[in-house]
Amino acid sequence: MSTATTAPASGAAARTTAGERPPLKVPVSLSVLALVALVFFGLLGPGKTAEMKVSDPGDAIVLPSIAIPGQVGGIVMGVLLLAAAAYSVYLWTQGRRSPRWLPIVFAVVFVFSLLVWIVAGARQPSISLAGLIAGSVTLAVPLVFGSLSGVLCERVGVVNIAIEGQLLGGAFTAALVATVTRNAYIGLIAAAAAGATVSMVLAVFSIKYLVNQIIVGVVLNVLVSGLTGFLFGTIMVPNKALFNTPGRLDIIPIPLLADLPIIGPILFRQSVAGYLMYIAVAVVWFGLFKTKWGLRVRAVGEHPQAADTLGVNVNATRFWNVTLGGAIAGIGGAIFTLVTIDSFTQEISGGRGFIALAALIFGRWNPIGAFLASLLFGFAYNLQSILGIIGTPVPSQFMAMLPYLVTVFAVAGLVGRSRPPAASGIPYVKG
Repeated sequence: MSTATTAPASGAAARTTAGERPPLKVPVSLSVLALVALVFFGLLGPGKTAEMKVSDPGDAIVLPSIAIPGQVGGIVMGVLLLAAAAYSVYLWTQGRRSPRWLPIVFAVVFVFSLLVWIVAGARQPSISLAGLIAGSVTLAVPLVFGSLSGVLCERVGVVNIAIEGQLLGGAFTAALVATVTRNAYIGLIAAAAAGATVSMVLAVFSIKYLVNQIIVGVVLNVLVSGLTGFLFGTIMVPNKALFNTPGRLDIIPIPLLADLPIIGPILFRQSVAGYLMYIAVAVVWFGLFKTKWGLRVRAVGEHPQAADTLGVNVNATRFWNVTLGGAIAGIGGAIFTLVTIDSFTQEISGGRGFIALAALIFGRWNPIGAFLASLLFGFAYNLQSILGIIGTPVPSQFMAMLPYLVTVFAVAGLVGRSRPPAASGIPYVKG
């Protein structure tokens, strides 16, 4: 009798849910951006041809350059973007959400049309895609490590605002230890230890003493900034040869594969830290979503009371995850002093920790998503410097703004609803 009574209600609820239209955010956003691309990058685009160099002369396989007429190419890509936006609108009229791949493909085409528009309008309308992408990956490495640190912390329920301090502490320690020991690899290990130390302070105050996690993170950022600035001025500046000449991590090319066009420099011509980045992304993703450890971590971040009932030590899990996240961020900080440049300068991280937080949100608390979002920021940083070389009239500051605008769209729902773990930022008191 009970079953017969509840069945119609369930069916009615299903029909009501199916009849509800999804939000208009995605269709409207795609339509506006498609019109912008068609008008500004196409109809009002430059008449010159943009040359995209796919290969470098030393590659094992030299591919011909791609020539794209600025105005015609902009119109074609603008029409494709409009078609994608129209498909999104059609799905909305049918009560269906846009598939996740649609905004991603749309973003790739939009960015490429923007790149063609910029290059075609430059004094030297030519750019190396291989160099652009490889440089973008190099600049994104610290962001990837920082965002992975944030993933590990927030997945277990702790907001890690202190990524900036962990990066900065890792950079300083790597430079100091590598200089003293004359070994960049020991400096890399020391950077991980420095990042873990900063994270342990965050864990102790926020998990054991229940201090507000955001306040502790902000204080740690200020503390590490002041401490490294003081030590830099009192130790490193007067004695640069003794304390601030760490050298660089060697680039280790993989024979034959390193000479492949585009993917060679990206995947097979990296330092140890660059290879560690790819390994870390894969290991963190596999650990979180394919192992019992990851199931416990995600349970603690979503519903700590339920995890505690099942025998998981919530606070211990949080403590060690936060510590591990700090070690990963410390390795990211070492990139600044052991790969990008061969010395430490004050505030060398330049706010990258906060950008890593944006990449974390953009990537929807997923290691692979955070990795791809970090690549976007690295792309913008590298493109900003290349703009000055090719002589484009577009201000480089505009390109520096682009990733943040994309992040705002993402957080607002362009790539779907972005929801952090339910217990993120909430301290857990047993019983």
